[in-house]
Amino acid sequence: MTATRHLIPDLDEAGLALVAEVLALSVRPGDILALRGDLGAGKTTFARAFIRAVLDDPSAEVPSPTFTLLQTYETSRFSIAHVDLYRTVGAAELEEIGFHEAVATNVVLLEWPERAEHALPASRLEIQLETAADPNRRALHLMGLGDWAPRLDRIRAVYAFLIDHAHRTGSAPSRLRYLQGDASPRAYARLDFGGSSRVLMNAPAMPDGPPVRDGQPYSRIAHIAEAVRPFVAVTQALGQRGLAAPQVHAQDLAQGLVLLDDCGDLILGRAIAAGVSQSDLWRDAVDALIALRRKGPPPAALPIADDAFHALPDFDHHALSIEAELLLDWYWPAAKGQPVPADARDAFIALWTGQFDWLTRLPKGWVLRDYHSPNLMWMPKRDGIARIGVLDFQDAMAGPWAYDLVSLLQDARLDVPAALESDLFARYCDRVAAIEPDFDRTSFAHAYAALGAQRNTKILGIFARLARRDGKPAYLQHMPRIWRYLARDLAHPSLAPLQVWYDRHFPQADRTRILAA
Repeated sequence: MTATRHLIPDLDEAGLALVAEVLALSVRPGDILALRGDLGAGKTTFARAFIRAVLDDPSAEVPSPTFTLLQTYETSRFSIAHVDLYRTVGAAELEEIGFHEAVATNVVLLEWPERAEHALPASRLEIQLETAADPNRRALHLMGLGDWAPRLDRIRAVYAFLIDHAHRTGSAPSRLRYLQGDASPRAYARLDFGGSSRVLMNAPAMPDGPPVRDGQPYSRIAHIAEAVRPFVAVTQALGQRGLAAPQVHAQDLAQGLVLLDDCGDLILGRAIAAGVSQSDLWRDAVDALIALRRKGPPPAALPIADDAFHALPDFDHHALSIEAELLLDWYWPAAKGQPVPADARDAFIALWTGQFDWLTRLPKGWVLRDYHSPNLMWMPKRDGIARIGVLDFQDAMAGPWAYDLVSLLQDARLDVPAALESDLFARYCDRVAAIEPDFDRTSFAHAYAALGAQRNTKILGIFARLARRDGKPAYLQHMPRIWRYLARDLAHPSLAPLQVWYDRHFPQADRTRILAA
């Protein structure tokens, strides 16, 4: 069986808690952590630190299960079963306490696993604790078996990154907290450093997917970043241009680990729920885009570090097209129960081709790509555009300036009233015209509508894919909103032939119906 081993030789109680917190970021239901060691070796101390980390409560009461044998904890992420088998004497008692059910459905912290060797799954994390010469310190032997082997390698990389940062700065995190992500494969944690806070981005390089066109995977055609290098390059460039992108405090580009400013938890949707005016929030976000445009188009190469550079890819015809075709590949079969007919596909591609040819001839500006409420933070203690924290721009490209504006004003996750969209579109155009005498408002409006239609078409496909392939049906609730935005875009005279195609294949009654998961 595949196995990975890792030794951490000298840990005090705070160091033991840090290891437990790093592990707590990565576990999932069905995992078993087998805690081995003599009496007094620190197994229960480690288990308590782990449970408190998952509960996000460093003062939580965590009693030893010595007498109850099994203690469960419910959290927002999963349930934990803390099991102590010291007092058990056989398989019958394992059945009596519900051990097998616990292993199947919980994250299990198992003390004295040698009492149940026959019942342990092949894939597990073995944690051997040993008392050091100083009775207040511990040595920790970690062994990942089966599918835990590569996972332990990743955990070791995260731990080493944090320890290296602590050695270089003299400041170790006092607490790690899991941060809920979204549809991204990246993982995040909040780190407390006394009075300050940082965010750890854990983004290992993603392997290429299967080839989908001309021997290339979707990610390469659509210019989806598969490593942290683009993120580091873009965040530095945006900060230099006055946007409130998080500053990078430490980085390991090879491992895909970055330590960032903490921009808080108040994404724009939560700010609205807290009573902040949507029009004020969206106005500041529009003004940030205007300020970025004022600084000019992106350079050909963005510096990263050590004479390394990142070249922004162009939002080219291939990327525009493969994104739009997600509607055909995922939404159509989900909505109609059958693949798209060849004639409907051919007509769709032909109608979009002319639009994409025109769009790719427009002057190149910044395309942050997902400039919308889930990635924009409200930071009211700051002034001006710095109140809008900007996140999630590693897939940035060079393309038409209108793309980020329509991403914001046709937000996929919450409603933007048509009147507010119109007012802020006018605000953007008026202010850009004041600094760019040759600004063509008619051309910009065409680009805005075409890019909005392309983006909303793509999102319908992505949300169907998230529901059907990835088991995330919550995204389906947003589809009627996406259709409403798409109708606004298709109403532009330049998109009339496309509007006919959409009306023919997806009549109005179909657009208000939420797909089945």
